[in-house]
Amino acid sequence: MDSKHIFGGAVAAFLFGFVVLYSSRRREKIKASEKTPSKKNLKSSGNGVCRSNFAGNTDVIIVGAGVAGSALAYALAKDGWRVHVIERDLTEPDRIVGEFLQAGGCIKLAELGLQDCLDGSDSQTVFSFAAVHKDGKRGAISFPSNSSARGFHYGRFVQKLREKAASLPNVNLEQGTVTSLVEENGSIKGVLYKTKGGQELAASASLTIVCDGLQCNPKIEVPSYSVGLVLEDYNLPYANRAYFILKDTISITYPISSKEIRCLVDKFAHFRCQMSYTMPSYVRLIKHDRIMPASSYPTPGAFLIGDSLNMRHSVTGGGMTVGLSDVVLLRDLLRPLNDLSNAASICKYLESFCVLRKPTAFAINTLASTLHTVFSSSDEDPARKEMKEAFFNYLSRGGVFSDGLMDLMSGLNPDPLSLVFHCFAMLAYAVGSGIIFPILKAEGIRATFFPATMPAYYRTPPAQSTDHRETGK
Repeated sequence: MDSKHIFGGAVAAFLFGFVVLYSSRRREKIKASEKTPSKKNLKSSGNGVCRSNFAGNTDVIIVGAGVAGSALAYALAKDGWRVHVIERDLTEPDRIVGEFLQAGGCIKLAELGLQDCLDGSDSQTVFSFAAVHKDGKRGAISFPSNSSARGFHYGRFVQKLREKAASLPNVNLEQGTVTSLVEENGSIKGVLYKTKGGQELAASASLTIVCDGLQCNPKIEVPSYSVGLVLEDYNLPYANRAYFILKDTISITYPISSKEIRCLVDKFAHFRCQMSYTMPSYVRLIKHDRIMPASSYPTPGAFLIGDSLNMRHSVTGGGMTVGLSDVVLLRDLLRPLNDLSNAASICKYLESFCVLRKPTAFAINTLASTLHTVFSSSDEDPARKEMKEAFFNYLSRGGVFSDGLMDLMSGLNPDPLSLVFHCFAMLAYAVGSGIIFPILKAEGIRATFFPATMPAYYRTPPAQSTDHRETGK
């Protein structure tokens, strides 16, 4: 019996030792995995829950926490990526652009789960546009059913986006100024930045995405300005409607709160002789100083989206729509991936982003530049004056003409082929209405194109006496 007890005790001691050793080894593996966590370990059920405390690596650094940067941080964090956002100023921004989100942009915002950021800030729903000609003529076009745009204070909207992104545990939102990118062996490994207190720090990540918009360099100068002011306690002729006023220049008017109307007038050069150099506090100035084509390919380890990649004139309010479209596209491209450490392969893969964004960006950017080019000129140029008249008359025809332009401008259907069709149709309408149609009206369309349908086409010579002809000889 004693030998059996001794043998049993030895077996029990062996099993106990094995369990203790196995448990200690398992704890060591868990600690090691926590020090170098992967994206899969961080993902839960898509609700942004993350076990990382940022003591280890960061997957993505986002430079800039504006509309695109904040939305991208939220979208990537929801998919489990660890995101470090560096913004130069986290106080509420005060700008006079980015206050109108087209219907297409509202749809993209909903796709990202951020539509609630438009609520609670007195934002205004816009259902239609009205074009007002200098002669007093008007033409109104509405968004398709179940679609609308929103006007709001830019600063309030951005702060809500930042709060939404910062609410996720795997988002580190920090105030700081990025001074340079860290490059190693031809790839971007992170950034150098100064904190709010002036401390210089380095941050590393597998992918750095620049979303700082207007602050991004290089810049291309173009002579375009807008004067912006707010009308308080003023009622527009029709509520929930934005206005294009096509006079000597183009003016845009839309509600940004229940008691405020934003007016943007392009361009400042027209008003310089009438205004003092010290402008009142309620008048703000925009300089549209960067309109450039997007770079074809990204740099290994770094990426640009939104206004950092390319800009367009603000006349159509399409900037945020393009930026949010970029965010949705980039989020969808990164979803199948589990690791971003191979910068070369990720860079090659993300070349598809530059191709896939082209149709939307081209249509919205080109339409904005075209409208600004036509309406920013004075009536001293007869050709552009004719184009202004043609655009307004084309828009006033309604149907497929106005609906197609609205779909393009709002970002609901930014199809390049549709843009080309409407540009050529508008050009043909301008040439026809100014030159061809007046002549055709005078000459007669039926007689010009279908002479065989005219009774006079079949006239026969009248019967005459042959004696008269002979007498004439």
